[in-house]
Amino acid sequence: MKRFSFLLLSGLMAAFDSGMAASGQPDTVRKCAVPNGKVLSAVYTDASEFTDANRNTITGIPPRTIVKLLLQPAKGSNINVEVWLPNAGRWNGRFVGLGNGGAAGSINPAGFIGWIKRGYAVAATDMGTAPNDNSGVGNPEVWKDFGYRATHLMTTAARQLIQSCYGKPPAFSYFVGASTGGQQALQEAQRYPDDYDGIVANVPAHCRTPLHAYFLWNWQLVRRHPLTPEQDRSIMRSGIEYMAQREIPQLAGKAVSDPRVTPEEIEGVIALAMKNDPSLTPEHAGMLRKIFNGPVNSAGERIFNGVPVGSSILAATGHLYLFRWAFGLEQELAELNFDADMDAYTKKLGPVLNAENPDLSAFARRGGRLVMFSGTADSIVPYHATLDYYERCAAEAGSPEKLQEFFVYYLVPGMEHGINGVTDPFSLLVNWCEKGVRPGEIRLKRQYGEETVDIPLYPYPQKTGYAPERGFFPEPAVRGAAPVAPRYRPEAAE
Repeated sequence: MKRFSFLLLSGLMAAFDSGMAASGQPDTVRKCAVPNGKVLSAVYTDASEFTDANRNTITGIPPRTIVKLLLQPAKGSNINVEVWLPNAGRWNGRFVGLGNGGAAGSINPAGFIGWIKRGYAVAATDMGTAPNDNSGVGNPEVWKDFGYRATHLMTTAARQLIQSCYGKPPAFSYFVGASTGGQQALQEAQRYPDDYDGIVANVPAHCRTPLHAYFLWNWQLVRRHPLTPEQDRSIMRSGIEYMAQREIPQLAGKAVSDPRVTPEEIEGVIALAMKNDPSLTPEHAGMLRKIFNGPVNSAGERIFNGVPVGSSILAATGHLYLFRWAFGLEQELAELNFDADMDAYTKKLGPVLNAENPDLSAFARRGGRLVMFSGTADSIVPYHATLDYYERCAAEAGSPEKLQEFFVYYLVPGMEHGINGVTDPFSLLVNWCEKGVRPGEIRLKRQYGEETVDIPLYPYPQKTGYAPERGFFPEPAVRGAAPVAPRYRPEAAE
């Protein structure tokens, strides 16, 4: 009898977890009135396995209600949103909004799984750019969606579904994004400071139109003077070798922790690259000079910074869809210039895509917290414009110390396009928002061949110093970076 009672109780608990706890949950959210759109479907599932796009099977996924929405705030706007809601008994009372990469255009279900396992309600959007990156050609409504609107409306709709499902709003709301997701993150802090309590902006593509001008500049140059992958790697290695004289011993010859370079240093890197790789020609040398200096107009005004020394040049070419948006599919991109064409492109797209407003006072007043990362070996979103943005935020706040009361920034030596080898950014954010522990020293741990580099990192404007008699210590970093000319950073527009 006891065994029967135990089995019955176990069965009831399993039923509660997998179904009964969610009885009515899909119906409740399906009936939720969503401004500017509608609920397309709300389906409860207890499927515990998922196979991702790479055919990896993920197990142990808890039961959830998956809600799909279509938001149409204007004619020509079609924003897809997906929200995963854990059973009420598993919900931790918190919400996470997820960012995208590239031109977006889709929602990756695999990205929800880690969050739902931890009890978060989680949402993502395709940013209104489905089915592909040509969706924005000549369509200003898509420009707005991709720039800022889709993320905000996703957030508003998800919070309404959470209220409907659980009968209360989330205790804390977080946004986590990298690259394009970093653009989304900073747009949220700047335009919609009440949406999120805490934000992670990793390698943010916030200086969007100048960044894509950099891609075009590099693409045009490499198109005229092609580089092989091996030549690209050789140039990278030469940059790291040349800059080793600047580094602490743990990083020397492995990474460039500060690739801001003088004209003389650029010449030194090029000379060493030519020496190390005889296949590089004088034409390549001239190209490298322009690539490391970065795009400028004919008057010498800076449009963006150059490829960081010690990072991949080939990775920094392409990504040209914004020029198709601005000029149409018939435009020959190789013929675009960096004067009148760049002005026209900037005027159309800059005010809605760029997240450059340094005034974060509204976000600070509501108690928001922001953690941002850049990698010094990231040539896809070089950190120079982000560093300059942070300095402008510090000036707006009154000082770096005032800014760090709600916004901290880490420059990660040798990090490419994504978080790797450093303390989990989200845990830093949660501890700050929920426990009042402001991020300070974190660890960088990365493998270089058979050698492990394990060093502390400090929030900018400090960097990691080292002396044999002292060990590691924080010291002042070189401040600032060559700014993008103001004409290429127009004020935000609705």
